[in-house]
This record gives sequence, C-alpha cells and structure tokens, in this order.
Amino acid sequence: MHPRRRRRVTRRLWTAVVAALALPLSLLATGTTPAQAATVQCSVDYRTNDWGSGFTADLTLTNRGTDAINGWTLTYGYTGNQKLSNGWNGTWSQSGSTVSVTNASYNGTIAAGAAVSTGAQFSYSGTNTAPTSFAVNGTTCAGAHQPPITVLTSPNAGAIYTQGAAVPLAATAAAADSATISKVEFYDDTTLLGTDTTSPYSFSASGLTVGSHSLVAKAYDSLGASGESTPVGITVTSGPAVVASPAQLGVQQGKTGTFAVSLSSQPASNVTVTTARARAAPRGCRSPAARRSPSRRRTGTPRSR
Repeated sequence: MHPRRRRRVTRRLWTAVVAALALPLSLLATGTTPAQAATVQCSVDYRTNDWGSGFTADLTLTNRGTDAINGWTLTYGYTGNQKLSNGWNGTWSQSGSTVSVTNASYNGTIAAGAAVSTGAQFSYSGTNTAPTSFAVNGTTCAGAHQPPITVLTSPNAGAIYTQGAAVPLAATAAAADSATISKVEFYDDTTLLGTDTTSPYSFSASGLTVGSHSLVAKAYDSLGASGESTPVGITVTSGPAVVASPAQLGVQQGKTGTFAVSLSSQPASNVTVTTARARAAPRGCRSPAARRSPSRRRTGTPRSR
C-alpha cells in the first residue's frame, strides 16, 4: 500500500476510536448529574424549663415535606447572653449568639411527617427571650403546616376550689389543613394531669394540692404538630373560701354599688362574713353614710358556688 494512503487509513481508524470512546464518556457524564434536592419543609417546637440562672431547651423538629430529610443541621439564634453548657440527641455548638445542632448517627433520617427531638442546657443572666426563627440545612424552617389552635374553656380564670373537689377541665382544639386532632393533654404547669382522645375534650382533676395552679391544654394533630392554650390560673384552698364577685368594687361619691358573696363549697354550718373598705377615701370625699357605717356584717349561710 502507498505510504500516504496508509497514513490516511490510520488517521480514519484513530478518529473512529476517539468517537467510540467519547460517546460512552458523554453518556456517563450525563447519567451522574446530581438531582436537585427537595426543598426542606419543617417546623420546630421549642420549649424551656427555666430556673432563673439557667434553663434546658427541648426542640422537636418535624418534617412537614413529602420527602425524607437525610441528615440535618438545625440553627437558630438568641438575643440575650445565653451560653451553651451541653446537649443531647445531636452534636451542639455555639458561635456568638448562633446555636447549631447536627444530627446524631441514630436520628439523621426524618421520614415525611415524622419528628426527632433534641435538647441542651444553657446558662444566662437577665432576660431569656425565646428564638423566633429556625433553619434546617440552611432553609428557614417556617413549616408547611400550622399547629392546632387550642383553647382551655374550663375552669374560669381566678376560680377557687376546695381541696379534694373535682376541677372540671375542658378544651376545644382545631387542626389546620387536612389534619385531625389526635389527642388533647391537660397539664398543671408541666405536670400531666390527663389525656382525652375524643371530642369534646375534658378531664376531671381531683388531686390538686392547696395553692395556686396554672392549667394548660395541649393538642396534637395527625401530622405531629402541637399547640398549647393560654394558661388559666386557679386556686385550691384547704376549706371553703369566701368569694366576692366582683373581686373589686369602685363606688363614686353619692352612688351605690352591688356585690355578691359566696363560698367555694357548701359549708358544714352557718358562716359569718364581714365586709369592710380596704382603704378609706379622703375625709372630704366620704359621704355621711360612709362615715357612719364603715363596715357591714352579714350572718347566714351564703350560697355555694
């Protein structure tokens, strides 16, 4: 074969080989292009146990999206001088006011609709304002699903009960989106009193100790979100207590006012109740009737509440 023709044939063979190699490499490069990760949708439930100079923070991270979260780092910030002491269920760190926690080896995957909990202990002085914004893997954790709305309808704020008497707890709860209410828990501060899983949600608490109590209802929905009611304060006494309604009464000069007196429970015998002004008005403002009759006594059996 002529040398020039041989070189032409060799060049064609090399061109064919290069084309054959380039084709699978191109296909391989296309096949390894990473897919875009789904946008994180989540919510964070933040609760504290505060004793004045320190507190524990319990955080529940819920996946509100339709895809699992595989590996997470939760970040948020404080506005005060809170300082991290230690943490659990994750690797905690702090830089300035920014706090971060990365999943542990056993809770890195959060299935759609599922949740993981983590927590830490902090010290502080001054105010301890709760954070208002959280982010997971750099995405603001506003959540695609809102927590249920819970209202404690019974008892009334300021109600007085005798020790041993049943305190009727009742609440309403409404879930957002397409979720349903799964249960309502009733708390005396942080102590769980009882749970109801069917509407109307209620519980009768009869073991409350003498003193002041802060009652709360907390509802959970079918997607794992939770919402608390506004606390309602009541008082439990060791025996029947005198209850005036209204608790305070202001009377203008020359006018009259009316109030009712009752007992928190039925007394065993007649009870004498004495009423008097808690503070005298200036001498020039008192009516003759007020000067003549600074107090009034009632004897009988007041009606029970």
